[in-house]
Amino acid sequence: MNVLIKSATIVDSKSDFHNETVDILIEKGRISKISKRISNPNNYREIKRDNLHVSQGWFDSSVSFGEPGFEERETIENGLKTAAQSGFTAVALNANANPIIDSFADITFVKAKAQNKATSLYPIGALTKSSDGEDLAELFDMKNAGAVAYYDYQRPISNPNLMKIALQYASNFDGMVCSFPQESKITGNGVVNEHINSTRLGLKGNPALAEELQISRDLFLLEYTSGKLHIPTISTARSVELIRAAKAKKLDVSCSVAIHNLVLTDDELNGFDTRYKVLPPLRTQKDCDALIEGLKDGTIDMVTTDHNPIDIEDKKVEFDHAMYGTIGLESAFGALQTEFTTKKAIQLLTQGKSRFGVKTNTIALGEDADLSLFNPDARYTFRKSDITSRSKNSAFLGKELKGITYGVIANNKIVLK
Repeated sequence: MNVLIKSATIVDSKSDFHNETVDILIEKGRISKISKRISNPNNYREIKRDNLHVSQGWFDSSVSFGEPGFEERETIENGLKTAAQSGFTAVALNANANPIIDSFADITFVKAKAQNKATSLYPIGALTKSSDGEDLAELFDMKNAGAVAYYDYQRPISNPNLMKIALQYASNFDGMVCSFPQESKITGNGVVNEHINSTRLGLKGNPALAEELQISRDLFLLEYTSGKLHIPTISTARSVELIRAAKAKKLDVSCSVAIHNLVLTDDELNGFDTRYKVLPPLRTQKDCDALIEGLKDGTIDMVTTDHNPIDIEDKKVEFDHAMYGTIGLESAFGALQTEFTTKKAIQLLTQGKSRFGVKTNTIALGEDADLSLFNPDARYTFRKSDITSRSKNSAFLGKELKGITYGVIANNKIVLK
């Protein structure tokens, strides 16, 4: 793959060309020249876009596609195309397929489906067999097949001894255990944040306490076992404080926050629109402010779209019966930039790579091209026409966003809108 990118502003603090507007020549998938102006005697394909910016390829630590078993929601092929058009060159795939991805063969299957794509897929294996919370899955076998972490997607591990054993066992091969932060007995039948809006709307509440109790328990277990823990999609102010204190103790813990939990609050629930039924639930502005501060000071390690396509039959129902989840790949950059500068947004979209074993390529001569292409200044209203996913359950439909993506150049391939 040979291509010449024209007049692109580089956003990469580790590059010698950071903040410079240059031409970038890529030959056989590798950056061969960066200069103010590069001629094109070989008649390579040229890429020109309005206000074109490029950065290191973005990474999403939590996406769900559905395949195998839920292809009506999303396939791996279309999911990776969506990710590429949304600026992501790498994604970590959750295990919540049908059957659950919990074995060597399952990891091998999804990796095979993702071969020869611009966006790389990093599979997350289930922590327990069938994600039922009873017995550990084949963790070491899945690691040998390519699993980068272990997580029963949005299913909390209620048995603390099982979590203790998982942390101890996985530490033998530097395996990372993920624990969904929810104490289910406290949550009960709650479907939205327990606060003023849940009472006013007559919807059962899921209190912040449920998340914070589970995080407290898991941090105690982590300190006891000296394991490696990732807490996905935290959502409360107190959760940020707990993890900040754990990091001060030098515990090996990381965490993420879903972009929709950063920029949307439970005020969105007024119309009982099930697009806003997500897990963890949308919280209050106080929580959003604390989460944003946690990202700024490094307590929270990364953002995620927590992209979760749900078919219309499971969303267009009464609020109590609707499935949790929103898609988020297509809106991620535009939504993130409503709260952060372009430089910070790019940092948040790239800094989770090392935790999940994803290679980082700086924009420099001789490096493999692993680039996200975007316009950080375009403002627009997010509509269904902006969605590439099979499912359309986006919490950001109708929202004003800032920043559009053009696509990616990665793995010796080009995917552009």
